[in-house]
Amino acid sequence: MAMATATMMMSRMMNMPPSSSSSTPSSSSSPLAIQSLSTPSSPSSSRQASSLPLRTIPGSYGWPLVGPISDRLDYFWFQGPDTFFRSRMEKHKSTVFRTNVPPSFPFFLRVNPNVIAIVDCKSFAHLFDMEIVEKKDVLVGDFMPSVGYTGNTRVCAYLDTSEPKHAQLKNFSLDILKRSSKVWVAELQANLDKFFDTVESEISTNGTSSFFSHLQTFLFYFLCKSLLGADPALDPAVANSGPLTINLWLGLQLLPTVPVLAFQPLVEIFLHSYTYPSALVSGGYQKLYRFIEQHGKEVVQRGEQEFGLSASDSINNLIFTLGFNAFGGFSLFLPTLIGTIASDKTGLQARLSDEVKQICGSSSSGLSFDSLKGMELVNSVVYETLRMNPPVQLQYARARKDFQLASHDSAFDIKKGELLCGYQPMAMRDSNVFDEPESFKPDRFVGKGKELLNYLFWSNGPQTGSPTESNKQCAAKDFVTMSASLIVTRMFQRYDSISGDSSKITAVEKAN
Repeated sequence: MAMATATMMMSRMMNMPPSSSSSTPSSSSSPLAIQSLSTPSSPSSSRQASSLPLRTIPGSYGWPLVGPISDRLDYFWFQGPDTFFRSRMEKHKSTVFRTNVPPSFPFFLRVNPNVIAIVDCKSFAHLFDMEIVEKKDVLVGDFMPSVGYTGNTRVCAYLDTSEPKHAQLKNFSLDILKRSSKVWVAELQANLDKFFDTVESEISTNGTSSFFSHLQTFLFYFLCKSLLGADPALDPAVANSGPLTINLWLGLQLLPTVPVLAFQPLVEIFLHSYTYPSALVSGGYQKLYRFIEQHGKEVVQRGEQEFGLSASDSINNLIFTLGFNAFGGFSLFLPTLIGTIASDKTGLQARLSDEVKQICGSSSSGLSFDSLKGMELVNSVVYETLRMNPPVQLQYARARKDFQLASHDSAFDIKKGELLCGYQPMAMRDSNVFDEPESFKPDRFVGKGKELLNYLFWSNGPQTGSPTESNKQCAAKDFVTMSASLIVTRMFQRYDSISGDSSKITAVEKAN
């Protein structure tokens, strides 16, 4: 999630809304029934690929240096990511094609920008089949930020499943989440209520609340106390600067890959042409390190005693999980979710309020993971927001061996070592899978619509999948969606209606 989060951080600092996709993958074939789709790991996958016409992957990388620079300028400046991928799909009449993605020349000589782009849902699923792809150092493509940003440690997100330490670290993450589940709901509710109190106070004073900084404060305290068992209030330096420290840490390491659609050509010259040294944020990083070392001793010791990790490996991975995955991902997703609900004019809020009050009542004591099981509409709205605005826009994987990739209408030969780049905003609007894909349909995942969760890929795997040591699916996949549903639930326990957008709340009507 974090690359997309950095995009949002830069956009918000420059008072720009995050970009949204209007692209729908098309196919020369008629729309397929959902039942005819399968993931690459299913028994019928190879038969499906062999039954499709074999096609040479269209597109090219252009002349050395010239091609990558031209594509980089299109991606960052002249077109933006949506038009970049859509125009090439239309030009080649294929949802699989060759192109270049940034960063590239002149100061990224060791980065190969050549990728095979994937923009349909069926092809996208190949990115998660660990038998045919690997994920070593490709979190953000062939470019990898300096390990100086992570305490000179290759953290779990950059490890392939074949690397021995991956299992240790993934199981450590899963254990942290399992143990944190005991306090997760209580900490979320307590810190969320403080967030809503602040928003109400600001609306009362100013008539509106630009809530993003308050949201990040809520997230930082909630996540530190839930994941680390550490209260930021015990360390004033961290309490006052934690969110800003993480934002700078995220932004600087990812700047070469983040579209910032303003102030060109200065952005290309100063932000996208070279990396920034980790020393610029090392002071803040060390504050977070010492905070966890001192106040998160219990979780660090579990990493050492139960999973065979060194203290430094445990802490550096905890910082990455806290900042890059959890804080970063929620910072992008939650404003979109709040804005989607707050700006709706179709009567959705009344329906959400009715469902919440019928199942949970108006008291926070009714808030629990179990209470979400009956809230089909709340959950569906969360899933539909993830489909329309996936926090992770680009997913990468490198071919572990030669294999055939199957799209809806063609098969393509992929060679070992080639880098696949899936553009998720288009894949999640695939008209072969989702009816009226450009429309936000709050009931899409209700009832039989739950079958579509097999094709909701926001978490480095399908929503119906399970994170394990043998895959790269987000360890906190279910915690993310359940937390979002809990936030919506608590919102409508407190309010009958809320007005605003993804950057501000202008009015709330308290529940009776």
